[in-house]
Amino acid sequence: MTGLAGKVAVVTGATRGCGRAIAVELGRAGATVYVTGRTTRQHTSPMGRSETIEETAELVDAVGGHGIPVRCDFSVVADVDALAARVESEVDGRIDVLVDDVWGGDPYTDFEHAYWDSPLDDALAMVRGGLETHLVALHRLLPFVVRSPGGLVVEVTDGEDDEYVGAGVPYYLVKSGVRALGRALGAELAKHDCTGLAVTPGFLRSEAMLDLFGVTEGNWRDAITDERPEFALSETPTYLGRGVVALATDPGVRRFAGSTLASWTLARTYGLTDVDGSRPDFGRYFAEVYRRGVDPATVDMATYR
Repeated sequence: MTGLAGKVAVVTGATRGCGRAIAVELGRAGATVYVTGRTTRQHTSPMGRSETIEETAELVDAVGGHGIPVRCDFSVVADVDALAARVESEVDGRIDVLVDDVWGGDPYTDFEHAYWDSPLDDALAMVRGGLETHLVALHRLLPFVVRSPGGLVVEVTDGEDDEYVGAGVPYYLVKSGVRALGRALGAELAKHDCTGLAVTPGFLRSEAMLDLFGVTEGNWRDAITDERPEFALSETPTYLGRGVVALATDPGVRRFAGSTLASWTLARTYGLTDVDGSRPDFGRYFAEVYRRGVDPATVDMATYR
């Protein structure tokens, strides 16, 4: 795939998870990718994870792209200004694809307690790290996107609609806010012949999730249990990465302006599969099983892959 040869992309939150996979897939399509995040080989972020932006950039290089690692804390405006200055000086201020995937809220999630019984400082930290950072990134980087027609801005969230399913008030606020940014950007960027939208993965088999369940990508099915049958429908971050590349290379992408598109929707639209050739459809499972109160033990999970 070379559909993005000569194009420049910036991916925020590209250290791991969807951000890393999106950066790699953009590189596979031929793009120069600014790989941004907080963890480097010399500096570990508060997330305490081992993955680094240098590793992501090397993965981009390995598939034929050009990865440029830039340490950037998007809660620090000076860091983002420094990133913008590099884009201006190194690629003449060109951004064809901007993927906004900053998160960092995992240490502050609390799905067990009522909002008023959980620490306020954690709630505020989640909002600052998961939503305010997006505003900072957009404020400083959108001027580069709108310089030329055809630019694409992708906000990465969790969930394809604003239904509250009990994930906690701060988490819901952040993820709904990111979807709202996708809707607003759809309208605002259309004025400049550019496209803004949001995307979401399903049950993501990220590095952190694999560690949480005590498995690796090689034996991830060992984590499927009677208490966690939905893990059979989990997807790799590459699944969404392939969807973002499909959007970035679609000459008709403007028809999706303002939408929130799920990985399974992108897979159906563009004929994509996950790395193992499957096509996980967590959205269909959620609608047909979870919402209807069907016992998962009675469901053939293969139907949704």
